[in-house]
Amino acid sequence: MSSSRGRTSEEHRRSTKPTSRSSRGRSGSPDRRVTTIVLIATMGAVAFGYDTGVLAGALPFLSQPRDAGGLGLDALAEGVVTSALVFAASLGALVGGRLADRLGRRRTLLFVSLVFAVGALGTGLAPSVEALVGCRVVLGLAVGASSTIVPIFIGEIAPARRRAGLVTRNQLMIVTGQLLAAVANAAIAQASSDGEAWRHMLLVSATPALLLFAGLWFVPESPRWLATHGRPEAARRVLESIRSTGESERELQTITALHPRANEPAGATQRTDRHPMRARWVRRLVLIGAGLGMVSQLTGVNSVMYFAPSILATSGLGTQAALTATIATGVVSVLATLVGIRVLRRLGRRPIMITGLIGVASSHLLLGLAFALPLGPAQPWLVLALMLVLLCFVQSMVSVVFWLMTAELFPLQVRGLAAGVAVCVQWLSNGVVALLFPLAFAHLGGDVYFVFAAVNVLSAWFVWRALPETRGLALEEVERMLRRRLS
Repeated sequence: MSSSRGRTSEEHRRSTKPTSRSSRGRSGSPDRRVTTIVLIATMGAVAFGYDTGVLAGALPFLSQPRDAGGLGLDALAEGVVTSALVFAASLGALVGGRLADRLGRRRTLLFVSLVFAVGALGTGLAPSVEALVGCRVVLGLAVGASSTIVPIFIGEIAPARRRAGLVTRNQLMIVTGQLLAAVANAAIAQASSDGEAWRHMLLVSATPALLLFAGLWFVPESPRWLATHGRPEAARRVLESIRSTGESERELQTITALHPRANEPAGATQRTDRHPMRARWVRRLVLIGAGLGMVSQLTGVNSVMYFAPSILATSGLGTQAALTATIATGVVSVLATLVGIRVLRRLGRRPIMITGLIGVASSHLLLGLAFALPLGPAQPWLVLALMLVLLCFVQSMVSVVFWLMTAELFPLQVRGLAAGVAVCVQWLSNGVVALLFPLAFAHLGGDVYFVFAAVNVLSAWFVWRALPETRGLALEEVERMLRRRLS
């Protein structure tokens, strides 16, 4: 009887081993398994995109008087409501990155998905400006954490040959979320007969959060996180399920060769690696990452994504027409990101980002000139066209490289924390733009775009000086190269 039980146990173990033929047959090829994991993880990016894009369509309704269904927002209140999420996201990026290093990528994302849902429901049901701001802060914590963790998680799951294409799907899903927000806003505004349309717009954002929570139960932990936290056998099992035979063992050996303490118990590894940020080369990398975060937001992209309906209405379009036209910004962002993903397969990170920043500076210069023209029926369409050109450069060349760099630049043992710092600076820069842009546009009008043009010329110079090239290298090869170069 015991012998039979032993055979049954052994048969069960073999049937559930990730590398067995039956397992691969049920779950598909390793590449397909990785693609499924990435699709689930990027629901966090969809939530990020929707939550940052939805307010552009909600603001015209929130600005209406209370008796008309709005909350009576003025220019300053608009900036506060918009930037509340953004500044909270900067804190969420830091905390989320640190938690992801300590608790694991998957476990932290599970918690973040619940915070997403709570924040989304709270914003849609908010009875006052104060409550709305508070719930936007909660939502911002989740947005910031996911913006740090998702690209790291994808980068650690993806094989080197597919890493650029898979990590940049994070950016694709961000802009897809923004497009969905624009479409939902226009549809809700068209269908709604009262000023409370903004509530429905904000409530919809709970959907991707719930999809993320459900999907993560079917996703494994990052094998690199497992390997460096005293769980090499668990890392091996995950790698065997997402890599071809032989490739998984080679990859695990590469990880443990660069991190020799990976085979120690988890507690010992954490004690010896308590202060890895003290290394000079790591601190220099963090500064480069923080600079890239600032560069990505000083493009002024979110002056378009957050305030496009208001800007277009100022240039002569009505509110409903401006909301509908804003869908074009979402469509262009998605298409431009798809182009950027293809370009990254052929060109290096450095030339792509530098070219993008020069294009951004040129677009801002032309936008400033467009606002200097006499107000007429053609002006809003010219402004919209130039906004779309700006988005093409940002989404296809600047944003895709920034989010890819958050997954590639930093050493494994502090990847969450270091990426969190870079993303924190990105969100702080985003918040400054969100807070000041309505006031700057109200006082300077189109001249504000000349300021953006000058800033982006300086950004291109910074990238030329500071950004290392990582194309074609495994994460461990990137780490070895940067350790030698920056030590």
